[in-house]
Amino acid sequence: MTDNLSRFKSKTTQRSLAYRKNKEKDSEVTVVFCGGFKSDMKGTKASFLETVCDDMGVNYIRFDYSGHGESEGEFVDGTIGDWYEDTVSILNEIVDTKKVVLIGSSMGGWVSLLAARENPALVKSLILLAPAPDFTRDVYEAFSDAQKNELLIEDMVKIPNDYSDEPYIFTRRLIDEGERNCLLDKEIPISVPVSIIQGMKDADVPWEKALKISDRLESEEVSVHLLKNSGHSLSGENELDLLRTELEKSVAYSM
Repeated sequence: MTDNLSRFKSKTTQRSLAYRKNKEKDSEVTVVFCGGFKSDMKGTKASFLETVCDDMGVNYIRFDYSGHGESEGEFVDGTIGDWYEDTVSILNEIVDTKKVVLIGSSMGGWVSLLAARENPALVKSLILLAPAPDFTRDVYEAFSDAQKNELLIEDMVKIPNDYSDEPYIFTRRLIDEGERNCLLDKEIPISVPVSIIQGMKDADVPWEKALKISDRLESEEVSVHLLKNSGHSLSGENELDLLRTELEKSVAYSM
C-alpha cells in the first residue's frame, strides 16, 4: 500500500490537517474514520479499514485531528470542539460524495456523534467502536481533590497512559469545553442506523456506556455488540472481522 498522505488548510478553522484518501472509487459513499484521544491515522483499525474499503470499492478517508499525528498544532491546545470542527472540515472540504459512513473509535465516537447530529443530510450511518462521549466529565469526576486543585492552579493534570510512555494531559480548557459538548444528559437527535461495538473488558470505557448511548439515540435502528472478552482497542482478528461485517451492512444501507 502506497503512502497517500495529503494536507489541506481548513477554510473555516484555518488549521492545517493531514489526511489519507484511497484511490477514488466509482461509489456514492465515502467512509470516514475518526480516531481516538491522542491516537493517529496510522493505527491498526484505520489501516485495516482502508484495505476493506478498497476491497468493497468505496471511498475512504482517515485523518489526524489538529495536534495529533501528522497534523499541525499542539495536542495540549486542543478540545473536543476543536476536533469536532476538524472532522466537519474533512466532511465539508475533502469528502466528494453526498453520502458518508462515519466510524468513530473511543473519543472519535463522541466526535462522530456530534458530527452526525449536525450533518443529518450527509451522514447516512454510524459505526462506534468503544465510543466515549462525555469522557472529559467522567475523567474530572474521577480526579482526586489534589488533582482538581492541580487543575485549578496549573491548568492541567498529567495521568498515566497505558498505551504510551507519555502521560495523558488533561487541560482545564479541555475539561471545561468538553462539558459544553456532553451528549448523554438528553436524547441524541440522530435517526440513522448506528452500530456500536464494545468490549466488556474495556478498562477505559465501561461497557454500560454503550447501552446508555443506545438508549439516548433517537434512531430505532441501533445494534449493540457486547464482546465478552474484548478490551478497549478492538483490534484483534475477530473484532476486525466484526467491524468489516458491520461496515458492509452500513455501506449497503447507505447506497
